This record gives sequence, C-alpha cells and structure tokens, in this order.
Amino acid sequence: MSRRFWRLVVLVLILAVVLYPLVWMLGTSFKSREEIATNIGLWPDVFTPANFRDGWQNFDVSFGRFFANSAMVALLTVVGNAVSCLLAAYAFARLRFRMRKVWFAVMIGTLLLPGHVLIIPQYVLFKQLGWVGGDWPYLPLLVPQFLATEAFFVFLMVQFMRGIPYELDEAAKIDGASPYTVFAHVIVPLSRPALVTTAIFSFIWTWNDFFRQLVFLSDLQDYTVPVALTLFIDSTSESAVGPMFAMSLLSLVPVFLFFVAFQRLLVEGINTSGIKG
Repeated sequence: MSRRFWRLVVLVLILAVVLYPLVWMLGTSFKSREEIATNIGLWPDVFTPANFRDGWQNFDVSFGRFFANSAMVALLTVVGNAVSCLLAAYAFARLRFRMRKVWFAVMIGTLLLPGHVLIIPQYVLFKQLGWVGGDWPYLPLLVPQFLATEAFFVFLMVQFMRGIPYELDEAAKIDGASPYTVFAHVIVPLSRPALVTTAIFSFIWTWNDFFRQLVFLSDLQDYTVPVALTLFIDSTSESAVGPMFAMSLLSLVPVFLFFVAFQRLLVEGINTSGIKG
C-alpha cells in the first residue's frame, strides 16, 4: 500500500510539472497588461476576457483567417502524407524491384539531415519555379508532402506492413488480384492504425510549424497561426502579451481535439509499427 501511495504521489508531481505551463498560459490569457507585469501567480486578480476579443481583432485581418489558413495547410498535408507515404511504403514493403534495399537505406538516411539544412536549396528551387510569393503561396508547403518526402512516415508504414501476413497477398493473387487490387483491398484497410498515426503527427507538426511557414509566406492574409502570433510583438518590442496568450490558448484547441478524437488508434498504430521504445 505504501509503495502504491508513493507511486501515485510521484505521478501527481510529474503531472503537475507537465501541466504547469498550460495552466500558467490559461491564467495569463485572462490578465491585463499591467497585471501580467506585476502578478506572477497562476490566476489573475481581475479577469480580463477582452484579451480574446482584442487578439481576434488586433490586425487588419481577423485572426480567424489565420486559423483557416493553418487548417487548410494542415489538412492538405495530412492527405498528402497519408496517400504518398502509403504508396511508397507499399512499394518498399511488398513489391520486389532492383536495388529496393539500397533505395530504402537512402530514404532512411534522409532522416539524418536536419530540416534547416534543406531549407535554403528548397527555397532556391521553389523561387525558380515561381512558387514563392506567387498567386498560390502554399505550394512550397504542400507539394513536397504529396511526393513522400517524410521518410519517418514511410518507415513507420513499412514497419507496419511487414507485420501483415504475406499469406493475405498470396491468397488475393490466387483469386486473380493484381498488385493494385491487393493494395486497395488488403493493405489499405489493414493499415488504418498506421494511417491514423501518420495523420495525427502530420497535423500536429504542421499546425505547430513556424520556421518553414515563416520562410515561404510573406503576405499577411496568407499567414498561419504560428507566424501570426509573432505579430503581437511590434517593431519597438512592445508586446500585447494578454491577447497573444489568448490566441495561443485558442491555437491549442484544434490539436487537442484532433488528438483526443484519434487517441486510441494512435496508440494502436505505434504499438504495431515496430517503433516501440
């Protein structure tokens, strides 16, 4: 009983440390500018819900536009990663072609490259294609996702597909199924947990992405939420901290809801994809 009690105490303390930043941000979003500078406690002495109104209407463009931009980019990224990475994983996991292991190793090797190293050549390429600052500024953010450039998700799906019995493929081929039919009617339905895992991580990483979106987006009406949050700090370094934390708090809601909706399938996908710790 004593051991269970102390274990519970340790878990509660860890939970408190993990949740402290979120609770602090929640309290700060309801503090006035003066109270933020003087009150270091978690909760405000006087609630200031106007921070949400001011943050939503702080710019020439409503903050709802930034939410819509982020949602569009994140959802299209989810679709692109799910489709392209699933196709690439099927080729590596189930098809036989020359130098398959070599190409798979090359793909895994790309995981060693930091994203910041690739951003300059990507910017030069997209600039030459006329995608940067063009009529559709989101092309540099979306097109690569439809070309299976996320090696982590390809690897995750390959590991998952290797756990699917090959006898299912053979049985389908005996019935006259082509590789395309096997993919559509055998692999895709059984790969749902891996697809959901890919979708959740793609959504969260894209929604929270700041650097790439800052590099490729230049017009105010095209900004996403992470980039728009920096606008609360003006050229004189004066911050509208209350509205900024209010909008930051709202920006967590889509990620939280997306995670809660698919939490069970996320755990199932990780446990069956060969990437357990």
